[in-house]
Formats: sequence, C-alpha cells, structure tokens
Amino acid sequence: MRPLWKGAISFGLVNVPVKLYPATESNDLKFNYLHTRCKTPIQYRKYCPYCQVEVPPEEIARGYEYEKGKYVILREEDLEAIPAEKTRSINIMDFVDLEEIDPIYFSRSYYLAPADMGQKPYLLLKKAMEETGKVAVARVTIRSRESLATVRVYGPALVMSTMFYPREVRPVTGMPELDFQVNLRENEVKMAVTLIKSMATSFQPEKYTDTYRQALLQVIEAKIAGEEVEVPARPEAGKVVDLMEALKASIELARQEKEKVAADVEDRKPRRRRKTS
Repeated sequence: MRPLWKGAISFGLVNVPVKLYPATESNDLKFNYLHTRCKTPIQYRKYCPYCQVEVPPEEIARGYEYEKGKYVILREEDLEAIPAEKTRSINIMDFVDLEEIDPIYFSRSYYLAPADMGQKPYLLLKKAMEETGKVAVARVTIRSRESLATVRVYGPALVMSTMFYPREVRPVTGMPELDFQVNLRENEVKMAVTLIKSMATSFQPEKYTDTYRQALLQVIEAKIAGEEVEVPARPEAGKVVDLMEALKASIELARQEKEKVAADVEDRKPRRRRKTS
C-alpha cells in the first residue's frame, strides 16, 4: 500500500506524525460503454450546446445554481479566500464512546501508520485509547475537503473514519411510507424473537462473500471462452403464506443450518490415530 496523505494527529499539545492509507477498496467490476455497431469505447466530451463547440479545460468555470437557470461563478481566488484548515493535521476535539455514534454517520476508513519519529507518541495515544475505551472525534482536511472523523483502535493500528455532518444525514421522517399503524400479536413478536435468537452468532466477516460478483465473473469467463451462458429460470411465485407459519419454517431452517455448520466443522477436525502394539 502507498500512503495518500502525510500529516499529524494533534490532541492537546501532543503531535503524532502519521501516514494515511486507504483501509478499503471497491471490488466492483468496471465496464466500458461501447458503440454496439463497431464496439468502440464511447467518448465523453465537455460540449457547449449553445456555442456548439467542445470546451477546453481553461474555459470551464465552477457555477452554483442558486435559482433555476441562474448561476454564480466561483473562481480559484474565491475558494482560496475561504478560511479553511490548511495544515495536514487530524485535530482531535473530543473523546467519546463508540457506542454513542450511529453507523449511519461513517463514510470511508483509512489506516493510520506512524511516520518518522512518530512511533512513541503513536503507541502512547493507542495505549491510552485502549485503556479508556474511548474513540477520538476529530476534524481533518483531505484534498481540500474538510471532514468530521473518528480515530479509534483497530487491532495493532489506529484507523480513521471520515464522517457525514449531521445536516448531511437525511431525516428518517422524510419517508411517508412510515406513517402507518399495524397491530402485532404477542405470539408473533415471540416467534420473531425466537427466530432472531436461533440465527444469532458471532460476527465472522470472512464467511460473507460477494455472490453477485462471483456469478458475474463466471458469465464473463464463459463469454471469453466462447461458451453459451445458461441463465437459470426464475422461480415461480409461491403462494402467500401465513406470517406465523413463515416464522416457524424460518426457525426450523435456521436450526438445520446451524447443525449443518457444526457437522462440517466436526468433519474437518483431524482424527486421532489409534496406537498399534
């Protein structure tokens, strides 16, 4: 991995020199759009329909549409005049409990590694956060964009997660479909709780795979090999079942799945050989 940013974590009068590494990556398959006639990749041009010309980069300006069809132009000097945090610093403002932060606020995650001469203060901050059980709330500027962020302990490292500001999180009350009233029977709730308990387990991220990506790669590989791609038939729509019957069937399926997993684990255990005289 290559660092994309170098700076320092700042809390109180302590500075921790760090390097920033992307902690995640997208595994989405990228597609090019082609002209179906000649299979040539389509070009995307910056074109002005009024002047009917292709516009070069030096003739393109940022415009903010404050009313329909009306724009105010923002130039580079306008942006440079804005008082923003210019230093390469992760400024810690508070320490809080992680449980207090709803996951909806998290955006992207980055690993923080100690930079030159930063090993001791890095370890000191990590150790103190481990003992207090707190995570840091900070402000950071990456690529001219200021973000709210958290810094927390992740295994042997510190990880920073950029966050959405509260005004960037849409209110859940904006969905009219939630304005409903339904009466739940007590036995329905009990069955649902039983189902959840029967499916409860420890979180093991390695057991979850991107099945759509795997299927898509198989289709691509088959096309490369010149084979016919078989498309599975869609299952017929089943009849509407009673909610209680569905819950009971789900609980039974969950029980069978747990037994199957336990049996698979047992089969993989090495067998002890009998001693021969």
